[in-house]
Amino acid sequence: MTGKEKSTAIAYRIISDCYQRLGSYDSSFVYLKFATLLNDKLQEAEKKKIQEFQIAGFEETLKNQELEKEKIQTQNNIRTYGMLAGLFILSVIGFFLYRNNKKEKKAKNQLQEKNHIIEKTLTELQSTQAQLIQSEKLASLGELTAGIAHEIQNPLNFVNNFAEVSAEMLVEMDAELDKGDIREAKAISADLQQNLSKINHHGQRASAIVKGMLEHSRTGDAINRVSVDINALADEYLRLAYHGLRARDSSFNAVMETHFDPDLPKIEVIPQDIGRVLLNLINNAFYAVHQRATDVETLHATSLPYQPKVTVSTKKLENAIEISVQDNGKGIPDNIKDKIFQPFFTTKPTGQGTGLGLSLAYDIVTKGHGGTLEVESKEGSGTIFTLKFSLG
Repeated sequence: MTGKEKSTAIAYRIISDCYQRLGSYDSSFVYLKFATLLNDKLQEAEKKKIQEFQIAGFEETLKNQELEKEKIQTQNNIRTYGMLAGLFILSVIGFFLYRNNKKEKKAKNQLQEKNHIIEKTLTELQSTQAQLIQSEKLASLGELTAGIAHEIQNPLNFVNNFAEVSAEMLVEMDAELDKGDIREAKAISADLQQNLSKINHHGQRASAIVKGMLEHSRTGDAINRVSVDINALADEYLRLAYHGLRARDSSFNAVMETHFDPDLPKIEVIPQDIGRVLLNLINNAFYAVHQRATDVETLHATSLPYQPKVTVSTKKLENAIEISVQDNGKGIPDNIKDKIFQPFFTTKPTGQGTGLGLSLAYDIVTKGHGGTLEVESKEGSGTIFTLKFSLG
């Protein structure tokens, strides 16, 4: 009710009272009727405004409840996907363990049925060798698991964050649409598209990590070579090896350096096999610096503090590419340098190494890819393993 309308109604009422005192009841009735109609109209308008305000408040409450439900649903979906990813990884590991166990039982049954001739002995040796190689591959897969869990967490954190921000932006966009500000709503929509693109990117990143783990667990005999970015492969396994060691010993720290040639061409290799080679060399490097750091702490050395460091480098040569893994550990004694590539030779304590890692790495590089694997080491200074692959 406006001030003018209220004043008019009051004036009509006063005029009606005046006519009544003057005895002009007809005129008094007319102005009383006007005042009554105007008051009724004003009261109706007040009721309508109140109803509209109540309806608007109710709709806003429903809208807020719906947005809260969507937010809770999104959070539940993210948790569900995380659990499914974890279950999937465990299922894959369980599948391979089950398959290997089944193969082992089958091999034992077959060996029991064979006679005791030389052919049986040869078959038994070949079967044993295959099982040892597969066991070494599964051991490297186990070493990767902790690092992979850490690497998957990073893209999942990005997905969660962008999803939460996007939900808030949807609320803002709805508010702008309610106000009729289409331009601002379109701007928010463009930002949402960018967020969705980032969510997709980091989701693909997590998927690639899982895919790499699956490929790592496969045998490379029947797999074709593909064009591989060695810089990316080396960087990936360096981080996975470091996080894997950190998962086993949270007190361990080391400096990781990379010197990658930006002009390094892609080469045709079996990526999971070269990945195993890099993983083995990098794990050995971290083991070496960890041992030296432990010795320094045990002896309470008074010299300059020791800083463990592992460096991975790549370089393009004239007709080849070179990959080196360097550590500043204790180094390899001269009397065992010639033995490190022999099967079952290891300097690690019992239960910490099979002695097949460097032997398999040497075979993969030299026999499987026609490359070279060399070692340079000086006691007390460190070790450098160098791989070379021809571009011809």
